[in-house]
Amino acid sequence: MNAPVEWAVQARGLTRRFGDFTAVDHLDLEVRAGEIFGFLGANGAGKTTAIRMLCGLLPPSEGEATVAGLPIGRHARDLKRRLGYMSQRFSLYDDLTVAENVEFFGGVYGLEGAPLRERSEELLPQLGLADLHRRLAGSLPLGFKQRLALGCALLHRPRVVFLDEPTGGVDPVARRRFWDLIYEQAAAGVTVFVTTHYMDEAEYCGRVSIMVQGRLVALDTPRGLKASTGGRNMQEVFLRLVDA
Repeated sequence: MNAPVEWAVQARGLTRRFGDFTAVDHLDLEVRAGEIFGFLGANGAGKTTAIRMLCGLLPPSEGEATVAGLPIGRHARDLKRRLGYMSQRFSLYDDLTVAENVEFFGGVYGLEGAPLRERSEELLPQLGLADLHRRLAGSLPLGFKQRLALGCALLHRPRVVFLDEPTGGVDPVARRRFWDLIYEQAAAGVTVFVTTHYMDEAEYCGRVSIMVQGRLVALDTPRGLKASTGGRNMQEVFLRLVDA
């Protein structure tokens, strides 16, 4: 008998309206625990709005969702402790050092004292930041800033981490290293929910969904999407679905 699937994210009819504009339109979604899940769409497709609802940062206009075993909209404090969120813009403090940013965000997630020090000593070397702990965050190259942002999202050992365009503007070598870090987290059982504009990065995901004008129009493995659309690569898949 197959073991029951453990879902890290489940959404049913999740909708968000801003006045007469519907940013996310009845989103149905299930993401497995430990999965690297790609969330694709053009600018304005509703990806960031959907993530903000799933993180409990934005109330839905309609529908419901459960993330890391908790319903969004309730148990906000407990939900925050189970999730990590990295926004598409560098959201840390440029005028604080790497270590000070880690200390601050550890406190945000309720981690301090010896547990925070132990977690920092474990995580910073994994991110390649151990020798940069006294550097101001604002002086770091963009790739290292993104590593620091990822580290701060992972400090409290979240069950699900949402990465909103985490490699935007980062050079190809830094992008590849960043994805190595994502794989390491997934291998440790963390569910990684990632948006990206880079179609080659979609190939790194276990499954990929594509949103168009607030609606989910496709969801499958990269291989499955290529087979169903006749696209030779994810760029072609994306363009055919968006232009359909």
